[in-house]
Amino acid sequence: MVHPRTWRRPRTGCFAGCNRSGQGYMRAAGSPSAVAAYETMNSEIDTRPILSAIKVPTLIMNRTGDPAVSVEGARDMAKRIPGARFIEYPGDTHSIMAIEPEKIIGDIQEFVTGIRQEVIDDRVLATILFVDIADSTKMLSELGDRVWKEKLESYYRLARSQFGHYRGRETNTAGDGIMASFDGPARAVRCASAIASQVKQLGLDVRAGVHTGEVQVMGDNIGGIAVHIASRVQNESAPGEVLVSSTTKDLIAGSGISFEPRGERDLKGVPGTWHLYAVVNQ
Repeated sequence: MVHPRTWRRPRTGCFAGCNRSGQGYMRAAGSPSAVAAYETMNSEIDTRPILSAIKVPTLIMNRTGDPAVSVEGARDMAKRIPGARFIEYPGDTHSIMAIEPEKIIGDIQEFVTGIRQEVIDDRVLATILFVDIADSTKMLSELGDRVWKEKLESYYRLARSQFGHYRGRETNTAGDGIMASFDGPARAVRCASAIASQVKQLGLDVRAGVHTGEVQVMGDNIGGIAVHIASRVQNESAPGEVLVSSTTKDLIAGSGISFEPRGERDLKGVPGTWHLYAVVNQ
C-alpha cells in the first residue's frame, strides 16, 4: 500500500522503467489519500473462489521478475481457470511490451487465431538518444505553471533545432523527456552534448543517454531492447551529463570525441553489467 507520506518518492520497482517526467505524470493521476484508498481496496479483493467459473479461453502473461504483479500469483491464477494458458517471460519490468514486443504480439495472435503469422522483421541499426530535464518536478513547483510552460517550450525548440542540425529524428516525447534516433552514433553524441550545453542558458540541466543497436521500426516510432537500454543509460546520467554505452563509444573511435569512464552499472531489466562513459570536451 502507498502511504501518503511516501507518495512523492518514486517506487524502485513499478516505476523503475519510467523517466522522471513519467513518474511525475503518474503521481499527478491522484492525490496521496486517493491512491492509498485505491490500493487498499485492491489489496482486499480476492477473486480466487470464482476463477473456476470462467469458461472462456484465457491467456495469462507475466514477467518472472515483475515488481508490481507477483509471478506466483499469475501462475496460481492460471491453475484455477479451466484450460487457461500461462506464458512466463523473462525480465523484471512491469510493462509486458517493454522487451521483445513482437514476440508478445505473436503469442497473442496465435492464442486468438490459432495461427502465428510469420513477421517480416523490420529492424534497422540506429543510435538512440534519450534526454530529459533534470529535477523538472522540483523546478515546476518552484516556477509555477506559466513560467515552466514557457521554459519547456524554449527547451523543445532548442532540442528540435539540434535534432535537425545533426540529422536526428524525434520519435517520442513524454513530458520533458524526448527520444530521437540517428543513423550515425557520432552525430547523436554531438547532438546530446550540444543540447546539454545550450540549455544552460535557459537555466536548465539535462540528463542524456545514448546507445547504438538494432531497433524495431513501428510506424513512426521505434522499439526493442536497444531502446530499453538507451533509456536505462539515460537514467544513470547526472544533471548536465551525457552518458553513452560502451557499444556507442567503440563505434565512434577516431571521431575526436573524448570520454571518461563511469564504471560498470547494472541496468534495470537488462542482462549483465554495462560499461558506461561520460562525454567530455565537447
